[in-house]
Amino acid sequence: MTDYVLVHGAWRAGWLWKRVRPLLAAEGHRVFTPTLTGLGDRSHLLSRDVGLETHIDDIINLMIWEEVEDAILVGHSYAGVVVRHVADRMPERIRSLIYVDAFVPDDGRSINSYLPDSGQRHREIALAHGDGWKVPTIPALFFGDNAADAEWIDLQCTMHPLSTFETPAALTGACDSVADIGYILANGWDGPMRQFYDAASERDWWREELPCGHDVMIDMPQELAALLLKRA
Repeated sequence: MTDYVLVHGAWRAGWLWKRVRPLLAAEGHRVFTPTLTGLGDRSHLLSRDVGLETHIDDIINLMIWEEVEDAILVGHSYAGVVVRHVADRMPERIRSLIYVDAFVPDDGRSINSYLPDSGQRHREIALAHGDGWKVPTIPALFFGDNAADAEWIDLQCTMHPLSTFETPAALTGACDSVADIGYILANGWDGPMRQFYDAASERDWWREELPCGHDVMIDMPQELAALLLKRA
């Protein structure tokens, strides 16, 4: 039995993994799909105090209290920065670190620093519709998700704290000492993630591509589960 910890991206929540979770559990594995503070079913906790450090603590505390010692830790999109910090602080608990169409920041860099507009769009819509500190949801079709699920995804999404996009990573480099690290790219949309996929090759990480939109676990759950099960 292997412990999987699957962490969702911005605006989303634990529900994002509902098609992948049973596929992993059916093989006898423990599967955790936590919702980060302030999002989804925990959106009632959203406040100005919720930041990147809150989300890192969400996952660290889950692993401590659930006694996860040999995890396959998976981060999607924004959660790439979350799981990178978790692995940096407790690499001894991580068997495999997997980024799914995710941001992989270097020390001292924020998510917004990797965007073509340096996060200006996030700041503008937060000012216009989020009291200056929370970012309204972006339609699923923007991310290349399949049309049949787009409306459902949009209904499930909630606002996200802007500060998590603007906080620079604070890393020692221990995260890159994990024995097995990989990157799965969704190549069915024109997003900013290929730069991290290319960097993964330079770091000698394993890489895979799937022909789908950004929310891989919705568009291609069986194919994603098969890749994750290879690490068990």
